[in-house]
Amino acid sequence: MKMNESSVDRIIRVVLGLVLIAAFVSNMVTGTPGIVLVIIGAIALLTGLIGFCPLYSLLKFKTNR
Repeated sequence: MKMNESSVDRIIRVVLGLVLIAAFVSNMVTGTPGIVLVIIGAIALLTGLIGFCPLYSLLKFKTNR
């Protein structure tokens, strides 16, 4: 599993993931939309932390050089 995300891409994903999860935890978004945001946020956070995006791999796309 090779990294396929640039540093900027990873930072954006981590920040976005934290914001989405925080929106649910702080009750800004509740119910089903909140759960969907948590799932999207967790995926963004995880892929940002490990530097690998499975979707990028399937599409043969990478943002790192």
